Amino acid sequence: IIRWAGFGPWAARDSYLLGDDFESSLLSFEKLDRASPDLWPERLPGVAEFAASCKNPITNSPPKWMAELESEDIEMLKELGSLTTANLMEKVKGLQNFAYQLGLEESREMTRGKFLNIMERSKK
Repeated sequence: IIRWAGFGPWAARDSYLLGDDFESSLLSFEKLDRASPDLWPERLPGVAEFAASCKNPITNSPPKWMAELESEDIEMLKELGSLTTANLMEKVKGLQNFAYQLGLEESREMTRGKFLNIMERSKK
């Protein structure tokens, strides 16, 4: 196998042929023992304990964040979870349009209140 090395405008200057012998010289047959905690310390402290706790069987108690949800909220989560990506994007676009319409309506009402002097502070 012959490969060209070198990229960019300097490639013509630095081009040379590489063969299989060069690639085989780059191989390393060193065996790394990953069992030693001294050689491979934990990058983020506490991750190993967290991973071990996640391997435990799931209990019947709901997670803390679900404790405050009502049945309507849970149904909404199930509905959103069952949507395809395209349907979920449609739902998000609909929410963005709704938020925009609410902003326009709020702007109209604030302007109306300004003209009717509703927002003016009373003088003491």
